[in-house]
Amino acid sequence: MLDLQSVRMFVLAVEFGSLTRAAEAAGTVQPVVSQRLKALERTVGRRLLDRTPRFVRATADGVAFLDRARTLLASHDDALRFSDAPTVRLAVGFSDHAIGLGASAVLRRLRAALPAGATLEARTGMSQDVEALFDAGELDAAIVRRETAGGDGETLGADPLGWRAAPGWVPPAGAPVPLAVLASPCGVRAAAIRALDASRTPWREAFTAGSCAALLAGVEAGLGVAPMGRAASGDAPDQGPALGLPDLPPSRIVMLARAGSPTAAAAVNALSAAVVAGLSRPA
Repeated sequence: MLDLQSVRMFVLAVEFGSLTRAAEAAGTVQPVVSQRLKALERTVGRRLLDRTPRFVRATADGVAFLDRARTLLASHDDALRFSDAPTVRLAVGFSDHAIGLGASAVLRRLRAALPAGATLEARTGMSQDVEALFDAGELDAAIVRRETAGGDGETLGADPLGWRAAPGWVPPAGAPVPLAVLASPCGVRAAAIRALDASRTPWREAFTAGSCAALLAGVEAGLGVAPMGRAASGDAPDQGPALGLPDLPPSRIVMLARAGSPTAAAAVNALSAAVVAGLSRPA
């Protein structure tokens, strides 16, 4: 008989690429996850995961087992759900500059840690707007970016700002640096402009976008250079040193959360682990 908790740990380990992060998402500790995974491999008679100090990934047998594992867990959760049972609901908000192109991985990992019947609602926007929604009680958790010290919430990690530009892009000689930025008010935009003004670097606003995805599209089209974090830019390299642009200030990714029930607390743990997994991946 397969142990369903061990199956769930396997799915989380694959999604997070780390036993430590999988343990955090499940609200347990890494040795427990490791023991359960070893027991699962003994039960199925196959090695399902390759483990190194830096990462965890599915073997060929693990890849084959993954879809079956997800189906099994979904069937189990569905069997326990009755029409009169309350539905687990989690509403989360993400600052676009905090998560950006990393949203898919964060949401996928969070979804894997929730019961199959759970309702997940997500919103994105500027950090100020997302934080306002949290303060108004419309969100259970919010992930925002802060360029300054202090403030409420738990700091999940650092995500340094850098200058993102198309490969081989060179600013026009003798002309102001063309900036690609999100519309005001935006903390990253303001930090970048302060750094340029402090270094006496002329600039102009060449492209104003409504999202980080659109911002990168403008960058890739050669419209300008964009101040962005590593996570939000999908690991685009920092071209600032090569372009002679000023250093940008430190930046933190912060989680605001309220956990009114054990289920909500577990979901917040999973969200935290999902974001930290993205921040801590190798550059």
